[in-house]
Amino acid sequence: MPTAIEILKRLAIGRARPSEELGETLLPKRLALPIFASDPLSSVAYATQEILLVLTLGGLAYLHFTPWIGAAVVALMTVVVLSYRQVVHAYPTGGGSYAVVSTNLGPSAGLVVGASLLVDYVMTVAVSVASGVDNIISALPSLAGYRVLMALGFVALLTALNLRGLRESGRLFAAPTYLFIGGVLIMIGTGLLRYVVGDVPVAESSQYGITPQKNDLDLAGLALVMLVLRAFSSGCTALTGVEAISNGVPAFRKPKARNAANTLAAMGIIAVILFVGVTTLAIVAKVHIADDACRLTGLPNCAGYTQRTVIAQLAAAVFGGSTSFGFYYIQAVTALILILAANTAFNGFPLLASILAQDSYLPRQLHNRGDRLVFSNGIIALAIVAGLLLYGFRANVTSLIHLYILGVFTSFTLSQAGMIRHWNRALHTETDPAQRRRHHLARTVNSVGVVVTGLVLVIVLATKFTQGAWLAVVAAAGLWLMMRGIRRQYDRTSAELAVTDPRQDSTPPTRVLAIVLVSTLNKPTLRALAYARAFRPDHLEALTVAVDPESVTTLRRQWSEFDIQMPLQVLRSPYREITRPTVEYVRTVRRDGPHDVVAVFIPEYVVGHWWENFLHNQTALWLKSRLLFTPGVTVTSVPWQLSSATGARRPIARAPGSVRRGEPPNTAGQTALHTTSHRPDSD
Repeated sequence: MPTAIEILKRLAIGRARPSEELGETLLPKRLALPIFASDPLSSVAYATQEILLVLTLGGLAYLHFTPWIGAAVVALMTVVVLSYRQVVHAYPTGGGSYAVVSTNLGPSAGLVVGASLLVDYVMTVAVSVASGVDNIISALPSLAGYRVLMALGFVALLTALNLRGLRESGRLFAAPTYLFIGGVLIMIGTGLLRYVVGDVPVAESSQYGITPQKNDLDLAGLALVMLVLRAFSSGCTALTGVEAISNGVPAFRKPKARNAANTLAAMGIIAVILFVGVTTLAIVAKVHIADDACRLTGLPNCAGYTQRTVIAQLAAAVFGGSTSFGFYYIQAVTALILILAANTAFNGFPLLASILAQDSYLPRQLHNRGDRLVFSNGIIALAIVAGLLLYGFRANVTSLIHLYILGVFTSFTLSQAGMIRHWNRALHTETDPAQRRRHHLARTVNSVGVVVTGLVLVIVLATKFTQGAWLAVVAAAGLWLMMRGIRRQYDRTSAELAVTDPRQDSTPPTRVLAIVLVSTLNKPTLRALAYARAFRPDHLEALTVAVDPESVTTLRRQWSEFDIQMPLQVLRSPYREITRPTVEYVRTVRRDGPHDVVAVFIPEYVVGHWWENFLHNQTALWLKSRLLFTPGVTVTSVPWQLSSATGARRPIARAPGSVRRGEPPNTAGQTALHTTSHRPDSD
């Protein structure tokens, strides 16, 4: 009978799926678009706003740079999308930038991309959820005090949905994504039509001026250039998530590369149209927004005033006010798409982490698929780290945005450089003139891309480093070092365990010396004694530690009464210790025969309730933990099921990763003897 926890788990994530159903989880393009592209599509809700927020640091005088900055962002997005379409075709097995850079520029450079993207995926979840909560608060200002709680709740909800599987989450996320695209297109079309016929929509903030953050209104020279570059780098948040499709090519239906490339092209076209439309409307409607409401001039009471987001002001201006159906519709779908935009990271992060784990740069548990054939360990890890960030930064978009986009542009730049080398290698072997022309054109696109994205990376570093981007740099560098350390540890372990001489490595021990640990004579002890005899060791004895003289006397008397034909060794312990005398005695036994194996049998209770573990087995657990570090010693737990365990009738649990490996449930779990061995050393 399933436990309450098992029932809740099945209600939350659904039934376990066998490995044979992996093909059924592959995505058609209509579901792949909302799953992998919700982040760049939703960024139109805040990319324009970030440009305006930076430009208004100098007051209203510099808003005329907005269209030029928007055009630069569109050009950059076009180059990046074209480049990643080539990545998809060249590396259809997935891995995206990490695969490209590792193959063409070396493992260390690939690891830089991997670390940068992992950090950026975490930031995607934090920024998207925080921005979605902002839009909810724009419609319902009374919820401002619950900002952090709502953000954490949405992360938990997204985690549960993604643990159900890609197709299931895709169906849930498809409707909000398409409703958002349709709603924003209608808003843009309506607003521009009103502008053409002379009924210009006017934002609620157009009446307010903005006091410059600094007193010198006339920024010039380097200061002006830095302001514009900083606004451009903030607008580049529109490009986050573009690489997710190239990472997730294996999740597409066949033909995988073509479907992924077409989805990437559709995403780029839609994102450009939405971004250009929202930016144009913001200029037409004269949206004024500042990082601090008290910098708005003409506002009666700035202390209690909550600024609406740019897209909220546009919806109110186009559809007839903040009480209109159109306003609430746009706010609802914007909040949904922003929160669901985190789903891009919930798919990209586990896939990339799985590839890194397969290459031994992360713990291999991240490569295991869970019950629903998704990389559940990666999903849970992402949720925990993103939740901590949201809590630490109080779900504030302005604070989090400075940590954003640095990682993604690092991967963009290195990926373009890797693709140039890829095409150079291809040109060395290709003889067909048509193919060579295509390779030359592709290399030209990537050459433009590496220059442009490299320049943006420098701009982002220069303009955001002191404002918080240094945290992202430190996090990526720390993750890079950690992954290198994990790989070294795996390599050392593999080298240590590798078979060098089959004859020597498989030489049986000279003797097997068995020791049964005894504290009192009861049923578990008798079972352990019988099991040890069944091994037919060369020498067998029971061992107890004389902590209490009366207990030892009782044990000796029972040993004689039951006529147990096995020597009982009693160790003195003047300081009432059990572990130290036992371990020292085992070491002494083996010291007499360095090629012997000492098999230690420990009777152990199996309990039915978690709290019973605090009452039983503590000494046994501590002894095992010490004996496992002793060379040439094997430790065998001989279980005895208490009535609470046999009465619980626990369901047979799947071992971690058993679904991924296609293994059946462990039907021997309740009767098997649990043995943990330490390989004997060869002196």
